[in-house]
Amino acid sequence: MRDGTVTTTPILTIVGSAIHDIPSFYAEINRVFMANEDWKLGESLDALDDMLRGGYGAVRGGGPVILVWQDIDRARSHLGFAATCAFLDAKLQRPDRYDVARIDRQLAELKAGTGQTYFDTILDIIAGHPNIDLVAA
Repeated sequence: MRDGTVTTTPILTIVGSAIHDIPSFYAEINRVFMANEDWKLGESLDALDDMLRGGYGAVRGGGPVILVWQDIDRARSHLGFAATCAFLDAKLQRPDRYDVARIDRQLAELKAGTGQTYFDTILDIIAGHPNIDLVAA
């Protein structure tokens, strides 16, 4: 604040109670991060990662952001084992587009209790962006 300006870190809030499946997760992400854009983020973990990198949306420029995730445990439940199995099973229906062997391994690990859920993957993606301070609420 040397020149008299005050810089504040933006605070963005994900409403976990609005999340009941993967599509509603992306609807919430679009509400929070893409409100000032004229397009919406698709249902893609890669797109989520790209957005958090700061090229567009509320984190444009990659500056620091405090991300408050309300009702995070509810979201964890709705994006957990069942949602992840359904997500992976849907990919298996498209062997022309997805690596079936890799997806089979992911499903086997998930069912054995050693694999990541969709929610776990989201947390890993967020953690990969040190400019984003996730606050579980």
